[in-house]
Amino acid sequence: MPSHAEAPPLPEPLRVPVADSHTHLDMQSGTVEEGLAKAASVGVTTVVQVGCDVRGSQWAAETAARYDAVHAAVALHPNEAPRIVHGDPDGWSRQAAREAGGAAALDEALAEIDRLAALPHVKGVGETGLDYFRTGEEGKAAQEHSFRAHIEIAKRHGKALVIHDREAHADVLRVLKEEGAPERTVFHCYSGDADMAEICARAGYFMSFAGNVTFKNAQNLRDALAVAPLELVLVETDAPFLTPAPYRGRPNAPYLVPVTVRAMAAVRGIDEDTLATALAVNTARAFGY
Repeated sequence: MPSHAEAPPLPEPLRVPVADSHTHLDMQSGTVEEGLAKAASVGVTTVVQVGCDVRGSQWAAETAARYDAVHAAVALHPNEAPRIVHGDPDGWSRQAAREAGGAAALDEALAEIDRLAALPHVKGVGETGLDYFRTGEEGKAAQEHSFRAHIEIAKRHGKALVIHDREAHADVLRVLKEEGAPERTVFHCYSGDADMAEICARAGYFMSFAGNVTFKNAQNLRDALAVAPLELVLVETDAPFLTPAPYRGRPNAPYLVPVTVRAMAAVRGIDEDTLATALAVNTARAFGY
């Protein structure tokens, strides 16, 4: 994403306020106050701030404690677990190059996620799961160990589980089945097809749709959205990533949720107020706020 890319304009406000169920305010430009005010001005009155590593999760918890409009989710991202265990000599993650810490370092990081997950303003454990796009065979064991640990943490603290599933559908579903999914499980940035949506629906998993549901090549996501039960559908930005069309490639932020909501309403063949009402209720139910 070019840093010089200009922020998209403010969309027409929603008449029924909704929540951005997954965002990364710490990776967006401007202050938290500015981001929240801009979002609220178009009817996005609540955000779930998601951590991807120990530092980001601590920041998410602190930010949620400070702002009523922010709820936190804490976790080690699936790509973070192998980096902790095997090191990251190239430093492609945002923490620069790292030494291998082995299993002990992963357990230490998980213990901190466990501590944060107990806090009252932390409503979710995530994003966790499996990512076979960036991690090869050598990192899969660390990823799966971390995923299982996060499931246990979410269940023990009674928090929602927020799943990152990239090119790993079958294994994510298998691990959830083996461990027993928490009562509230959210597939963030849902990336499966209509068949998988039916499996998720039967299990009662929430499916959260991001700006990529608007992309030309994403018919599989629109097909999934069309069959997902309305009471299990959420909306998110995953900002600063996945900016909805027609702004793809420009910086994303919670204030752009209405663009995705309108595209989703068109796919469902319902009016935006009906969808927004469902999204608001569903997000509060999913995250227990």
